[in-house]
Amino acid sequence: MSKFLSFGEIMLRLKTPGHERFFQSPEFEATFGGGEANVAVALSNYGLPAAFVSALPDNAVGDAAVAELRRFDVDTSMIRRSGDRVGIYYLESGANQRPSKVVYDRAHSAICECGPGDFNWPEVFNDAKWLHITGITPALSQSAADLSLECVKAAKEHGVIVSCDFNFRGKLWNYGKSAPEVMTELVKYVDVGIANEEDCQKSLGVSVDVDVESGELDTAKYEALSQKMLDLYPDMSAIGITLRESHSADRNGWSACMRDKDGFRLSRRYQITDIVDRVGGGDSFASAFIYGLNAYDDRQQSLEFAVAASCLKHSILGDFNRVTVDEVEKLMSGDGSGRVQR
Repeated sequence: MSKFLSFGEIMLRLKTPGHERFFQSPEFEATFGGGEANVAVALSNYGLPAAFVSALPDNAVGDAAVAELRRFDVDTSMIRRSGDRVGIYYLESGANQRPSKVVYDRAHSAICECGPGDFNWPEVFNDAKWLHITGITPALSQSAADLSLECVKAAKEHGVIVSCDFNFRGKLWNYGKSAPEVMTELVKYVDVGIANEEDCQKSLGVSVDVDVESGELDTAKYEALSQKMLDLYPDMSAIGITLRESHSADRNGWSACMRDKDGFRLSRRYQITDIVDRVGGGDSFASAFIYGLNAYDDRQQSLEFAVAASCLKHSILGDFNRVTVDEVEKLMSGDGSGRVQR
């Protein structure tokens, strides 16, 4: 089976214990994560041959990151060993009306220092079916943005399907370019778009009047937004948009919609009342959307798989969505009681 590639950065994740504030106690829980790595791990969990394309320093921390990916059977043979730093993010988990906080320490990480010409794309895309990229890597540095554009262009030259999560990270766009300046060019090479309403607005400048604070979402606006995206980018065959109703840090409404040439679809809505960890929720939707588009003939079922998988992610601590296809399909079929399975 042809490979599913994910290109980007894996980071060291340092999280406060429980719901503590930063340095409330002198401890951090150290794991690994990052949008593109999260997608590679989830795709591998679903049984697809997943590979991660990145750069990591040739030191003990880089070795540990590689070993963590290998533990999930992700192919790491295309990770370039270069640079001096593994990117870091610090996470303070919110509760009730106090939001979670993320502090990035990613400047001059290995992938930030890479640029065009540093990867052998014919080798990378040999026997590849799919490439996933996000709007995060282009935000890291000018060289990383240039590399990301080179990557998607090479993918299209090799007949590889490209998906892109338009992830907007305002704290990262610091090198003199705005997100739309970079992302509007990159998205020209994208076949499947993935986003939320903020990503469309701030990464691509596609505006829509959506109030996520009201507790209610007007799906007609998302229908118009998805149509506008496909009109602006006619080479994009489909787009999936997540709909999060954020009532508090612990309680969210969760659903999604998608549009392709056959029209607009809206998923079932889940009420998530006790969130364990919402970081990686969008990545879990992206990976499951990719799986669903490849596993099911029915596009509605593809969307429902993505929403159910990402719903389950909110119950799992850490960046990675550690669920199986069977578990997701059980939730899709209505088994969401959470009863003990003996």
